[in-house]
Amino acid sequence: MRLGVNIDHVATVRNARGGAHPDPVRAAQLAIAAGADGITAHLREDRRHIRDEDIARLLNEIKAPLNLEMAATDEMVGLACALRPHACCIVPEKRSEVTTEGGLDVVGRLGSLRPKIAALKAAGIRVSLFIAPDPAQLMAAAEAGAQVVELHTGAYAEGVEGELARLAAAAFQTEALGLECHAGHGLSYDNVGSIAALPQIAELNIGHFLIGEAIFRGLAEAIAEMRRRI
Repeated sequence: MRLGVNIDHVATVRNARGGAHPDPVRAAQLAIAAGADGITAHLREDRRHIRDEDIARLLNEIKAPLNLEMAATDEMVGLACALRPHACCIVPEKRSEVTTEGGLDVVGRLGSLRPKIAALKAAGIRVSLFIAPDPAQLMAAAEAGAQVVELHTGAYAEGVEGELARLAAAAFQTEALGLECHAGHGLSYDNVGSIAALPQIAELNIGHFLIGEAIFRGLAEAIAEMRRRI
């Protein structure tokens, strides 16, 4: 199982004071050296953590696939098509949210998502949709032309009853639809094992917990421990 490490909150700390330290690109390089298979970075419309220049540097300076998380806007699609990361994960985005809340409503946005997904794919970018483990949303993701679905594990991480069973069923459905299955949000040492045990999931994307844990044990050891738990 692949592990993608999200380095957004290194940039959050940097931006709290300004300047260039701590450097999210350096964090990405350390994460790869510690065993991360890829790097995830969310370029938000308000640039609250990752900035455009961070994405450009990541593409130039890391030797691993970059997964660009982004909203489905004309600006973001244009930037992605110009920069051409390995993959783009389309997520819902609200300016007031602290972190991504819930999954993308693919059913309700199918008409607007299709051309954006087609444009990204035409640029050679692998397209993922971040959605809740809901059968209708999964069907819509396949219809929209996505190649990957990333299942939102936030409710599971919060201990919602029955959520692991929903994720297991969604992972099975994702594979049956011919899509690659990823998962992420709120995963930690304590809860990652049950998700990693689902055989259809090819990749986990984890950020906030690892960056927080790195304060206490260092980024390399935090990632190494997560790999052991997986």
